[in-house]
Amino acid sequence: MQITMVGSGYVGLVSGACFSEFGHEVICVDKDHAKIEMLNSGKIPIFEPGLDTLVRKNVEAGRLSFQTDLESAVKSADAVFIGVGTPSRRGDGQADLTYVYAAAQEIADAIESYTVVVNKSTVPVGTGREVYKILSQSCDEDLFDVVSNPEFLREGAAIEDFMRPDRVVVGAVTDRSKKVMEAIYRPLSLIQTPILFTSIESAELIKYAGNAFLATKITFINEMADLCEKVGADVHSVAVGIGLDGRIGRKFLHAGPGFGGSCFPKDTRALYQTSIEAEAPTQLVGTVIEVNENRKLKMARKVVEACGGDIAGKKIAVLGLTFKPNTDDMRESPSLDIIPALLNAGALIDAYDPEGMKEAKPLLSGVNFRSNSYETLENADAVVIITEWNEFRALDISRIKKLMKTPIMVDLRNIYEPHEMLEHGFSYHCVGRNVTTEAEKQH
Repeated sequence: MQITMVGSGYVGLVSGACFSEFGHEVICVDKDHAKIEMLNSGKIPIFEPGLDTLVRKNVEAGRLSFQTDLESAVKSADAVFIGVGTPSRRGDGQADLTYVYAAAQEIADAIESYTVVVNKSTVPVGTGREVYKILSQSCDEDLFDVVSNPEFLREGAAIEDFMRPDRVVVGAVTDRSKKVMEAIYRPLSLIQTPILFTSIESAELIKYAGNAFLATKITFINEMADLCEKVGADVHSVAVGIGLDGRIGRKFLHAGPGFGGSCFPKDTRALYQTSIEAEAPTQLVGTVIEVNENRKLKMARKVVEACGGDIAGKKIAVLGLTFKPNTDDMRESPSLDIIPALLNAGALIDAYDPEGMKEAKPLLSGVNFRSNSYETLENADAVVIITEWNEFRALDISRIKKLMKTPIMVDLRNIYEPHEMLEHGFSYHCVGRNVTTEAEKQH
């Protein structure tokens, strides 16, 4: 199949590279000339494990290419995927569809033979119908079909998610478009991946509903963690105990500083706004949004309390800046709320992240960025772990205690065991685990 991917950002680039790995011929198009030049020179503009190898392999095989000319790429395509950004719109939180509709218009102007136009971008219910209207105003309706094919990619594990997904969702109306999508995803059918065909509206809502549900699980376990701290329970045990119930499942039951990233915050806001406009308000989703926003500042207060209630003039070492490990993505990361709150309270911040510092520097003024974990910890009054990168999981605790001015650790990801930290002489603060009980066990 001949596939054109409009947009060479995270979704477009990963999807395009994976489709080419299936054996399809893929052209990734982007208006950003610098990005296309970078890709054509063999450089990858985002950090995603394994993506550089996958892109290089398929470029060398002649199945994957990059260009800025959308018109010529559309004319040769059996299917054109729209994979452009849909950021939150200022004011109401609804998805900004400017780029989607602009891409649809350019595609409409270029179509010469039957083409399936596929929304890969995350879009609100009704977007597919609007794209259809745009296309029908510029070309004959026999020349195209519109399909919704939402992505379910986790940053840091996107290639595996694409190549071995839980399911593929396709919102398609006509048999003709369904056959094209079946051909595109045939390699996944051969490994018995469920491919769910639905209406366009259902496919659009599945994406938002899925992310909102996962965001709700995160928010739920965070609230249980707060309760655990008050009543002497351990959120790890609670999460395992409820997660072993097959109706609930163990994934996304990890207490922490709240969810961030390019999907959950944006998608929950867009879903909530859609529900308001449809006069069917999703009150649960609205509460999840509110609780998550408040949680980030609550974590900053946790740091202040761990330091005795006053951090003015104190050096706080921060490990981890990105919203999750294995990505350089800083979008809506908890660090973007926690660190400014600490700075406003008078703290001096030294920070380190294995991949995110280039993205973080323009977003976090007043922070001293360091080159590794141990340099960051020198003479620190406290250390705060915000992102659970693997290299933070096995720090030399004796060494960091010697480096620090005072041995205070605020572990917002629960990557260390309370009793071990107490044995090393640390004042250890985590999320939803009863450190007081652990201290009593030692005596």
